[in-house]
Amino acid sequence: MNFDALNTVVATLSLILAIGFLCRKIGIIDDVASKRLSKLILMVGQPAMIIHSMANAEYNASNVNMAWIMLGLGFVFHAVLAFIGFFMALPYKKIPDEEKISEFSFMFANCAFIGFPIFEALIGPVGLFMASFLTFSFNILLWTWGLGIFARGRSDIKLNIKKVLLNFGTVPCVIGFILYLLKAPEIGFEIPAFAMKGMGYLSNLCTPVSVLVTGSLIATQSAKRIFGSWKLYYFNVMKLFVLPLIVCLISKVLLILIPVEGLEIYAIFVTAAAALPSASSVTMMSETYGLDAGYSSVVVGTSSVLSVLSLPLTMMVAQWILAL
Repeated sequence: MNFDALNTVVATLSLILAIGFLCRKIGIIDDVASKRLSKLILMVGQPAMIIHSMANAEYNASNVNMAWIMLGLGFVFHAVLAFIGFFMALPYKKIPDEEKISEFSFMFANCAFIGFPIFEALIGPVGLFMASFLTFSFNILLWTWGLGIFARGRSDIKLNIKKVLLNFGTVPCVIGFILYLLKAPEIGFEIPAFAMKGMGYLSNLCTPVSVLVTGSLIATQSAKRIFGSWKLYYFNVMKLFVLPLIVCLISKVLLILIPVEGLEIYAIFVTAAAALPSASSVTMMSETYGLDAGYSSVVVGTSSVLSVLSLPLTMMVAQWILAL
C-alpha cells in the first residue's frame, strides 16, 4: 500500500472540503447551486468517470478475470456491510428516520467520487478498474436493498425495476465493460482519442465538485448538531473504524482458508472501500423520499471530514493485520 500517495490525496480532499465550507459561508454555493452541481456530477461526471476508467484500462486476461471477480465480489461486499450495518443501526431504533439513514450509510460508501482517487493512491491504476465494477453492484443495490430500507413502514415508496436496471451508474458500467471487451486483439476496437480525452476531462470534475458540495452541506448545520450528539460519535466510530476492521478480519480469515496468490489485492480493496465515508447518495435519497435530510447531511459531512484522519490510520492497522 502506497501511504505517501494516500496521505497526499487525503490532504488534497481536506483542502477542497474546507473551500466548499467557505464557499457556502460567503454565498458562492447556495441550495440551488448545491443541487445543480450534484445533478451535474450524478448525470454527467459519474457516467464519464466509470466509462473512462473501464475503457482506458489495459486489456489482458488478468484484467478480464478481475472484472468478473469484482462483479461478484461487489454484491458479496455490500451484503456483508448490509448485515453488519443492520445491527450497528439498532441504537437508533427510537427515531425511525435516523435508524434508516444510519443503516443505509453503513452499507453504502462513497466508492466513486472519493473512492476512485483513494483506490488509485493505494493500489495504482488497477484500483480504478476494480472500483468501476464495484459501482455496478452499488447502483443495483442502492435502488433495491437501499430503497427497501427507506420503505420500511411506508406504503408510498415502491420498488421501481426501471431505476434498478437503468440508472446513471449501471448503464455506464455496461457501456464501459462492452468498450473494454471490444479492445480484445481479435476485435481491436479503440475509442477515438478525442472521445477518451473528453470523458477524462468530465470525469475529473467528479471528485473536486462532489467534495466542494459536501463541504457546503456541512456549513448548513449548526455546531451543536454536529458536535453535540453522541449518535454521531457512535456512527463515525462504527463506520470509519469498526466496520472496515471487521471487513479486514473477515478478509484475513479468507486469505488463510484460501491461500491463492493474488488475493491480497482484493483484501486491501474491500477494506479501503469499507473505510470510506458515507455516500452522497444518502442525502440525495433522503431529500427525495422525505426523510431527515439534515441528519443525512451531517452523517455524510462528518464522516467525510473525519475520514481525513481515519483512512490512513485504518489502512495502517489493516496492513498490519493482513501481513500477520
